[in-house]
Amino acid sequence: MAAITASMVAELRGKTDAPMMECKRALTEAEGDMAKAEELLRVKLGSKAGKAAGRITAEGVVVCSMEHGIGALLEVNCETDFVTKNDSFLALANAAAAMVAKHEPADVAELSLLAYAQDGFGPTLEDVRKGLIGKIGENMSFRRFKRFASGSQLAAYLHGTRIGVVVEFEGNDAAAKDVAMHVAAMKPVALSSQDVPADLVARERSVAAAKAAEDAAIATEAGKPVQSAEIVAKRIEGGVQKYLKEVSLFNQPFVKNDKQTVEQMLKATGTTVKAFTLYVVGEGIEKKVDDFAAEVAAQVAAAKQSA
Repeated sequence: MAAITASMVAELRGKTDAPMMECKRALTEAEGDMAKAEELLRVKLGSKAGKAAGRITAEGVVVCSMEHGIGALLEVNCETDFVTKNDSFLALANAAAAMVAKHEPADVAELSLLAYAQDGFGPTLEDVRKGLIGKIGENMSFRRFKRFASGSQLAAYLHGTRIGVVVEFEGNDAAAKDVAMHVAAMKPVALSSQDVPADLVARERSVAAAKAAEDAAIATEAGKPVQSAEIVAKRIEGGVQKYLKEVSLFNQPFVKNDKQTVEQMLKATGTTVKAFTLYVVGEGIEKKVDDFAAEVAAQVAAAKQSA
């Protein structure tokens, strides 16, 4: 009979979220076959098995690795803020960032297959991730990363563990670091107005047009004069141009001196910013909002049915 190790039990628990002893029994019955043990648990526990892998991971950390002109920015997610302070979770995140910089994986799937061992788990990064899910008791995932190796100078800024910025530049190191801090604070979407994505411009134009139509309707109802189509068109375009200045890095007032724009600050320091990357933990992930009262009511109803 195959020996059932603690790491095997932890890995199965990470995959299924089943109790530790149930995992051990399943592995024993399956004679160490992980896939068969997982199937046994799913048959026995039904929907309870595998629930960890389905839980939303909207918390997490952004980490950065920089060495010899090569950099990497990585977001690793988990379920609660509590785990973001766990030493094993942080070690995994930082190791993964260093591996992105060193090995140049094409995507998260390729990153996960790289050789790595930690806390008794391995031999791949994915095995360690699964093992830590079982050990810590929360789902966690590598969400996204970017590797920097264009030959440009790099400046990085981490605001705690929730916001990370990397700036690709030529020129003054201090100015570039200030730009990274500025990006973290002001969150521009592009370098210049011309670089703002077309879908964002179209959305802003639509909002401005809807506001103009609403104003016209209010004026009509109040018996006041309605602005001409030409004036309305100018108002809409003015609103769009204002938006473009607000969200483009070079046009934004510099956070350390709002008397000048970022572009003016860069010119004064002889610095050229070629690109920036901004990661904010959980950005775009739909977070679960727990309804405690509803949860209690559901538990009470379930108890009555089983009584």
